[in-house]
Amino acid sequence: MITVQGPLAGIRVLEFAGLGPGPFAGTLLSDFGADVVRIYRKGAVDPDKFRFDGRGRRAIALDLKDPADIDKVLALAEKAELVLEGNRPGVMERLGLGPDAMLARNPALVYGRMTGWGQYGPQSAAAGHDINYLAISGALHAIGTPDKPIAPLNLVGDYGGAMFLVAGMLAALLHARTTGQGQVVDVAMTDCAAYLMSPFYGRRASGDWKDQRASNLLDGGAPFYDTYRCSDDRWIAIGSLEPQFYRLLLDLTGMADTLTGPQMEKANWPEYKAQFAAVFATKTRDEWCALMDGTDACFAPVLTLDEAPQHSHNVARSTFIDLDGVTLPAPAPRFSATPAAVQWPPRPINRDPDAALSCWADDFAIS
Repeated sequence: MITVQGPLAGIRVLEFAGLGPGPFAGTLLSDFGADVVRIYRKGAVDPDKFRFDGRGRRAIALDLKDPADIDKVLALAEKAELVLEGNRPGVMERLGLGPDAMLARNPALVYGRMTGWGQYGPQSAAAGHDINYLAISGALHAIGTPDKPIAPLNLVGDYGGAMFLVAGMLAALLHARTTGQGQVVDVAMTDCAAYLMSPFYGRRASGDWKDQRASNLLDGGAPFYDTYRCSDDRWIAIGSLEPQFYRLLLDLTGMADTLTGPQMEKANWPEYKAQFAAVFATKTRDEWCALMDGTDACFAPVLTLDEAPQHSHNVARSTFIDLDGVTLPAPAPRFSATPAAVQWPPRPINRDPDAALSCWADDFAIS
């Protein structure tokens, strides 16, 4: 008996092993309580304890070139409500595991497809990565220094795409449960990155956004929305957008009498930024924390990956957890009635091909 908890407890998900956003989506679904079975190709290596995206699901290895194993996958699809895969267009069809084959066996199935370029379009068959998908969305051009675009890790395309995949699949699941009609959810990271840029395209159209990095309100152009180096070579982040918060920032930094021009006068921003930089360089990061933490100046220290789990706010909210000796972020968001949880750490892959059909034969208890 396996006990699971979370708002998705009882939902069965069939996940095909991959990299990046697909596994992240599978992890989120598992943390929310879904019963996720991941299919690895024969010969895959067991996930180690450092692979956050190997946790909370049962894993089996099958030979996807063997018709007998393909039949086992289709039998599992009959019992699933959600399927997710992240291969290039056409790969699943060539295996006999495309949406047509699965929906023929289970008409209410939601089939999620996670790719960089989408299922069609001139680039759809090409290789790519997060940085490429951001590049054609406009997002990469808008992020960075005046000298060059800088990729924001792979947070926007890959893991932002994973959020769209989960949202799209759950929306389609509601429709399928109401109508009995499944469908394909085509998630392209290029589409998702572009959609996330909607506010900035709107501002650009209104004339309120300059198509030049580090010259706008939220891209490091404004002196009151930027990061600054302290005397100990650590950094702080300032986000004093609203007038009352900006006034408090000036009071706390002692610049109220020197920075007297209008806050939103862009002509003053370069000079004001230089003055902010000079002032913030006079104290250590901890000294600025002692002065501004918890105030309405919209201040925070820029923490390293090692420091963040120890921050008092993160500790109070249990934002990080220890999973088999590995410090990882806890599932988010928080549910009052059906808390999400990591179901279990990564487990070895079950390499018994007959295990596939028994994956959903055992009982689950829902807490």
